[in-house]
Amino acid sequence: MKLDTTANRSHARADVSPALTAALAITIIAAATLAGAWFFQLVLDIRPCPLCLEQRYAYYLAIPLGALMALAAAKDAPRALLYAGLAILAAAALGNAGIGAYHAGVEWGLWQGPTDCTGPIGNLGSAANLLERLDTVRVIRCDKVQWRFLGLSLAGYNVLISLLMAAVAVWGIRRSARK
Repeated sequence: MKLDTTANRSHARADVSPALTAALAITIIAAATLAGAWFFQLVLDIRPCPLCLEQRYAYYLAIPLGALMALAAAKDAPRALLYAGLAILAAAALGNAGIGAYHAGVEWGLWQGPTDCTGPIGNLGSAANLLERLDTVRVIRCDKVQWRFLGLSLAGYNVLISLLMAAVAVWGIRRSARK
């Protein structure tokens, strides 16, 4: 009897829910990507432009939703709920890949980007030294690449990471449907 119980436990471990695996993978990928973005910003002083900041929204959604879907899958939630959560994650990742592709196109000069810019404008002090303070404001443009590796900018890597996350979500849905 002990052999049968051990076999059932090992079979259960081998039969891990694809929805659980997908949700955990998406959560980890999203958290690592955001950690990387914050590392580039805070440690390497590569400041994000408005489009860079918009691309982070999908990751801010994916971390808690992915963790919630992983918990739901671990607790044997209804498949419809898991499918819906993974579909939302896939849609957010695909939308984010679109924003990343748009941003990469702006960087490559393929089309016009947004006209707004960012910069640390806060307490500008007195009118006497206003011009001095304005000279120290660093404007971050969406069409200027601050960092490239293997020919891709951070926006380009965001496209690849987002497509990976979408593929993992679709994989989780498809594999769960087969069971």
